[in-house]
Amino acid sequence: MNEFFDLALDGRSGVADLVLNQPARMNTMTPAFFPALRDAVRALDEAGRTRVLVIRSSGKHFSAGMALDVFDGFDLLATHDARARLNFQRGLRGLMACFDALEEARFPVLCAVQGGCVGGGLDLALACDLRVCSADAFFTVQEIHIGMAADLGSLQRLPKVVPQGLARQMAYTGERLDAARALTSGLVNAVLADADALRAHVIDLARQIAAKSPLAVAGSKIALNHARDHATRDALEQMTLLQSAIFDHDEIARAIAAWKARQPGEFAPLPPSSPV
Repeated sequence: MNEFFDLALDGRSGVADLVLNQPARMNTMTPAFFPALRDAVRALDEAGRTRVLVIRSSGKHFSAGMALDVFDGFDLLATHDARARLNFQRGLRGLMACFDALEEARFPVLCAVQGGCVGGGLDLALACDLRVCSADAFFTVQEIHIGMAADLGSLQRLPKVVPQGLARQMAYTGERLDAARALTSGLVNAVLADADALRAHVIDLARQIAAKSPLAVAGSKIALNHARDHATRDALEQMTLLQSAIFDHDEIARAIAAWKARQPGEFAPLPPSSPV
């Protein structure tokens, strides 16, 4: 385990629960947080037993983003020459890849936000498949307030979730998007009264997904991610190849039987995979 979050997997349902556990620090992120998250998500994916991952937090806020004291050491990242700039780019892409792991996982990732989802916290939330929040939640592209452009995915993912104009307004002004507007804009799927209701809702949603065929869910995630980033014609072409790879008569028969009986299906987990 690590100092940033607690992680538990319910072996019966296949729902993994990752809880940010630094409420006194508003769950801020240090450089070590990123590889810890990446490695945890990849380990779950490689083992094959996880069907859904829930990411949530303890305390008042989901995450205040990057800890400000990290920026005190930015003289170490000086970009005064070409070699230093190249090294800076390599390091930044490495941080980005830590959130990419959420998109690359075979299982869906659900994000439950309470209180502030700020800066890097928003980058993290946007890398998840979907988001739900409590009534006190708010979302902010915080980086503009400290003189920099957001650089860990918000500027790339936010315009694919909310209207372009709203994404730009958030990016340029750093204004807070409250829970009500997050819901109407499509940033979140539901707003719950408080943290307890939020947890109950997201766990129930995760269990609903986990009860489905993990093969079909994984295939759906692959197709949705590809369609988001490609033209419809290209995405349909990809779907023909994908469906030919994952179409399983026995899996479908089990799913139909379970659906008719209104009972959970009995599906084998995805096989373990080895890191490349």
